[in-house]
Amino acid sequence: MILKAIQQDGSLSQRELAKKVNLSANACWNRVQALKQSGVILGQSARLDRKALGLGLVVFVMVRTRHHSAEWLDTFRAHVSRIPQVIDFFRIGGDYDYLLKVVTSDMESYDQVYQRLISEVELDSITSYFAMEAIEEQRPLPIFSP
Repeated sequence: MILKAIQQDGSLSQRELAKKVNLSANACWNRVQALKQSGVILGQSARLDRKALGLGLVVFVMVRTRHHSAEWLDTFRAHVSRIPQVIDFFRIGGDYDYLLKVVTSDMESYDQVYQRLISEVELDSITSYFAMEAIEEQRPLPIFSP
């Protein structure tokens, strides 16, 4: 219950959270601290409206490489991590090796991201898929009660 409540509204005070999950403030605080210490709660942040910030273009970038050494992967990870428009980055199975979610303002700014992506690391191929509409975005993680 605590995790669902925090995901729905991370701005709840400790007292409000305790009331929402039917715990005393002290018991709730102890559980939240235990969840933080165990690494379940990684931090708190605000969800922002990307369109209100002028970030109307979402691109899913599929990357294929011929290189699979640990050294190459470390270099590629570091390179991609320095590109702030890449908000999600996965190593995947299937026809492609990596999936990146890029959020940017427009096609011109995406091209700058693309040029930066290919500038330092040898890649076999890149395929870009442009989102037409966000049906569901930034959904909470599914938390199932026992």
